[in-house]
Amino acid sequence: MVTEIKGIKINYEIIGQGENILVLHGWGGCIDSMRPIINHLSSRFRVISLDFPGQGESGYPDTIWGVPEYTDLICQFLRLLEIEKTNIIAHSFGGRVSIMLSSLYPGLVEKVVLVDSGGIKPKRGIKYYFKVYSFKFIKNFLKVIFFNSPIYEKILNKVRRKFGSSDYQKLSDNMRGTFIKIVNHDLKAYLKNIQCPTLLIWGENDKDTPVYMARIMEKEIKDCGLVILKDAGHFSYLDKNREFLAIIDSFLGGK
Repeated sequence: MVTEIKGIKINYEIIGQGENILVLHGWGGCIDSMRPIINHLSSRFRVISLDFPGQGESGYPDTIWGVPEYTDLICQFLRLLEIEKTNIIAHSFGGRVSIMLSSLYPGLVEKVVLVDSGGIKPKRGIKYYFKVYSFKFIKNFLKVIFFNSPIYEKILNKVRRKFGSSDYQKLSDNMRGTFIKIVNHDLKAYLKNIQCPTLLIWGENDKDTPVYMARIMEKEIKDCGLVILKDAGHFSYLDKNREFLAIIDSFLGGK
């Protein structure tokens, strides 16, 4: 199904009947990224999912967005569907949006499951800062040398491929600013305002959002539990699918 919010085409899906569950994918994903969860829950719940703007089959924002803009879009999306309250299962970037949503709009959220969620500012080593400042220096140097030259963007793209992360490199130019804004937004201050029961599910080998981030969240959120899945990475819901589904069934009251 397709709707329009903020002038952007939004691809979404609703499957099943019963209590509402909103399923949110991670950065670079789409509805199908969460298909194992959606299919499992749809026999007992009304499962709502969507492609975030700039990903999947949804349209692109025409400005740089951050977590607040994506959160506001989800609020409008739920309002459009006349959903007054919902459970949420969110992976990675979807977790960032869920943290802000649960904190700012507690009446909207019944229970939330954060899976290998983003939201905590990572510990940065000297290599990271060397890489960042090296890129900035080279970018400014090139701007001076190739001022108003078409060669500038071509060379800069080569530099980006060397210094940027794999996620950053895959983005179109108009989404790079959004990606940077999102990953640099520390959501720790929002955690203490989350009132709903919250479950954290993490892969013990997650390198994108390491387990120490989950432990910070567990400490800050009032009504919170943490499950760490052994031998699982950032996509713990895929790596340990059977265990993951049993855990969310228990938390959500499934049989």
